[in-house]
Amino acid sequence: MKIAYISTYSPRECGIGTFTTNLVNAMASDKSVESLVVALNDYDQGYAYTGEVKLIINQEHQADYLEAANYINLSGADLCILEHEFGIYGGQSGIYILPLLHRLNIPVITTLHTVLKAPSYSEKAVMKEICKMSDRLVVMTHKAMRLLLNVYDVPQKNIELIEHGVPDIHFDRSQSRKELKLERRKVLLTFGFIGRNKGIETVIRALPEVIKEYPDVLYMVLGKTHPNVIRQSGEEYRNSLQLQVKNLGLNKHVVFLNEFIDEQELFKYLSACDIYITPYTHEAQITSGTLTYAMGSGCAVLSTPYWHAAELLANAPDQLFDFHDSEALSAILMRLLEKPALLKQIQATASEYGKSITWPKIADKYKALASHVLAQPGELAIKKETVIDLLLLPPFSLAHIRRLTDDTGVIQHAKFGIPNLKEGYCIDDNARALLMVLIAYKQNKDALSLELSPIYLSYIHYMQNQDGTFRNFLSFSRNFLDDVGSEDSFGRTIWALGYLIGNAPNDAYCQTGKLMFFEAASNFEKIKSIRGIANTIIGISYYLKSNPGDAKMLEVFSNLSNKLVRHYEDNHTAHWFWFESLLAYDNGILSLAMLHAAEILGEDKITQIALDSMDFLTRTTMKEGYLSVIGNKEWYEKDGTRSTFAQQPVDAMAMILMYHQAFHLTRDKEYLNKLFSSFMWFLGENDLRMTLYDFDTKGCCDGFEDYGVNRNQGAESSLAYLISHLAVLQAHEEFYNPVEITHSNGLFKNDKRKAQNSGMKL
Repeated sequence: MKIAYISTYSPRECGIGTFTTNLVNAMASDKSVESLVVALNDYDQGYAYTGEVKLIINQEHQADYLEAANYINLSGADLCILEHEFGIYGGQSGIYILPLLHRLNIPVITTLHTVLKAPSYSEKAVMKEICKMSDRLVVMTHKAMRLLLNVYDVPQKNIELIEHGVPDIHFDRSQSRKELKLERRKVLLTFGFIGRNKGIETVIRALPEVIKEYPDVLYMVLGKTHPNVIRQSGEEYRNSLQLQVKNLGLNKHVVFLNEFIDEQELFKYLSACDIYITPYTHEAQITSGTLTYAMGSGCAVLSTPYWHAAELLANAPDQLFDFHDSEALSAILMRLLEKPALLKQIQATASEYGKSITWPKIADKYKALASHVLAQPGELAIKKETVIDLLLLPPFSLAHIRRLTDDTGVIQHAKFGIPNLKEGYCIDDNARALLMVLIAYKQNKDALSLELSPIYLSYIHYMQNQDGTFRNFLSFSRNFLDDVGSEDSFGRTIWALGYLIGNAPNDAYCQTGKLMFFEAASNFEKIKSIRGIANTIIGISYYLKSNPGDAKMLEVFSNLSNKLVRHYEDNHTAHWFWFESLLAYDNGILSLAMLHAAEILGEDKITQIALDSMDFLTRTTMKEGYLSVIGNKEWYEKDGTRSTFAQQPVDAMAMILMYHQAFHLTRDKEYLNKLFSSFMWFLGENDLRMTLYDFDTKGCCDGFEDYGVNRNQGAESSLAYLISHLAVLQAHEEFYNPVEITHSNGLFKNDKRKAQNSGMKL
């Protein structure tokens, strides 16, 4: 069995690194087990790793994680063991680990060193994704198991309890005390990385009362300040402790050993101490390696009741004291120091416990779990006839859009899920909003969508100029912020109006839409922006479907379609099948427009361009099996490198609508697969493996950056999600209730065999 480990690793000074090193060494005692380690470096620091470390990930270098996934997949490893702690992985809440896990082709066992009771939004999202992608989750306490069940909805069968191991190292107590020159002292000890949450000041404040009765007491604080604390505030905390020691006159009774010592030396100190203390300041510590080491080495342990300590000392409540309670600690210390027999009994009980959790025994449990996981049948996804699974969709809800909408229109931006009134309104979003509520009302007669539709329609009417163009931006105080909007915003507005004319809920809406549509019509052929042209083509196509006899508008439609054809012919090469020399934003709209043109015009050239450009876009954005839209951080120049960030929901929406139109025309079920895969981009099937849909607010986050999800939920993103959701529902309905396509000039009109095979009616 070959096992790949992903973790920090010795000699990096890190508790999880020490844990992993011990586990790897214990597993290696079985010659049938081969190990390779992918080690995490922090802040580009280098370490002199041993030979089992085969690859290094620099914590904040995202590309390293993808390289590691490829390496592990090609390494011959049978299984991966991931050690998880939020702080050791890069990105927001350690999000960079998710793409790595997603790309692994082998089973994964994840050991959770932290399980939070009240995680932040991003912490919970990251944790839930890790749980989904892990075949088994190892926790070290029953409390952690309950949190996984109740907070993260992890099935019981996926959780395994394996306690933290301890080295099988033993020293003669008298000899250790002699070597450390502690024979005449009663030794109290705390060890581990130092930081404010360790509560060392609680012990220091407890000492004066103890020393009055036992002047030979010595409190040793063994450990360096945590590297993260050093970076943020230096030695401020340690200095404050030393000042407190001086002010209380404890210089002869407290000693700070500012070093990270190896385990041999550490266990010598543990064997020499009388009482070990973990005075942590809050309960949310699910696992403590220092506590386990102290218990395992036979120390009498006193502790505050953080989760791990409360569980380990459940049968010894008199060894617990409350957080920050120095008086209670003083009382417990004096009771134990005056009763040496009781102290020895506690030490003996701890020593017996330690025998059950030595690393060889813990390694046996991991090997048994690994063998069990590998013996399970593979759970490879089986492709169904169509992958649209409506059970995976959240319930359709207009709650967030209703929140963003007032009597003027939909507010452009949001701070998290709250409308950002400072940014006002734009016609882009109100056109999208009108399109969305019209589709929603047509599909399910949603009453709220009908209530909202006149708000968005009246906004568009208010923003139209006398020459038929449209302003875009309006402040919250109802002041115009521009004279004429962009050609892109013009095209999006025509799209909404064209759809309205053919799908109006009543005649008043239809007539209002027609007035604005034809007032704008004189500007159609003036558009130069390629996406403005594409959006306008889509809008006119909807108009022509309900008004096929309008020869003049059909001519305009044909002229605009041929403009896109010329763009394509000027830019495409043998390897670049696109309308520009780069892939930028809203790319799917261009192929979508060509598909609409193919449906209306039935021209072979347009049909071929529609298919070739769509296939090119698919190859570029779905080559990993999920949608990875072109990021807006740096667009994809021909012969250049594509950008992964910042990916935005409107790009995913364009892909979904493109595949929907392709399925509508061809009846090729593969387009449904791609449509649904693209929709799952919103729900976590993306480069970061994070959902953008907010199940609490019913809004959609504004995309994701290299640090993680942009949690703002503006109108553009939320409308893109809702339009996409409706497209999935409509495509699903079309699959099971196909509508005949009766026009004679549809896609593939000159290839009856292909059309018939695809299910298209000629």
